[in-house]
Parts: sequence; structure tokens; C-alpha cells
Amino acid sequence: MFDILVYLYETYYRPDACPEPAALARKLSAVGFDDVEITEALDWLHGLTEMASTVDPSLESSGTRFYIDQEVDTLGTAAVGFIQFLELAGLLSASQREIVIERALALDEAPVTLGKLKIIVLMLLWSQGKEPDALMFDDLFGADDEDAEPRLLH
Repeated sequence: MFDILVYLYETYYRPDACPEPAALARKLSAVGFDDVEITEALDWLHGLTEMASTVDPSLESSGTRFYIDQEVDTLGTAAVGFIQFLELAGLLSASQREIVIERALALDEAPVTLGKLKIIVLMLLWSQGKEPDALMFDDLFGADDEDAEPRLLH
């Protein structure tokens, strides 16, 4: 599924450039993607669109986000730390953070790898028509070495 998401990001500059889901499914199939993965990717993108449309940006919060045990177990500590890093650095808003968490929890896998979480963040920004700034771009496309030293915020 993530190969399809990356393909969409690389192929279509903006989400509104994508064809309708049925035509997109045919194009993805013609390119060689598996029908099951295509269905999963389109369903995941539909969930992203629905989640993003229900968020009211005027209700942004500057409070601290506490993660319940189920979220930490599913996301993993590395993913939670990366989400907090992006938010504290001002690269994700509170509403964007919640969309990232919801879409990561929708994956049915635990823990979510940093590579997959980065793609989720990238797809969120893509769906909102936003380009990642230089710092975020470096973090999203940097090495996915999960054994590396954690980043320090100074």
C-alpha cells in the first residue's frame, strides 16, 4: 500500500490532479500494482480525506497531547517521539497531529515504522496541498535508522 502512496505523491503534484478513484484504480493496475493493495490504498486515502474534512482549524489547541496505552502500543515509542518532534518544531499543527495518529492507527500493524509514519505525514501534507518546508523535508526523507541516536531539541 505504501508503494502506491509514494507513487501517487511522485506522480501527481496535487491530489486534485488525481483521477477519480475508479479511473485511478485502473491506472494503478495498469502500472502493475496489486488489486488488493490498490483497494487498501484508496480506502486509506478516502479515510484521510474524510478525517481532514472534519477537522476545524479554528479549534487548534496548544495543550499537551497525552497518548493512551493503546496508542503507544500501536504507534510505538519511536513514532510517538517523531510526532512530538514535528509538533514541537512547529511543523505539524494539533489537528494535523491527530490526523496522522488516526491514519497510523488505521494501518492494523504495531508498531508503526518511522518510514511508514513519514509517508503518512507526507500524504497528509500532500492531501492539504502543502509542501513540506526544508526542515521537515530533511526529516521525512532522511535516514530511517531506528537505532540511531534520538534527536535533541535545543
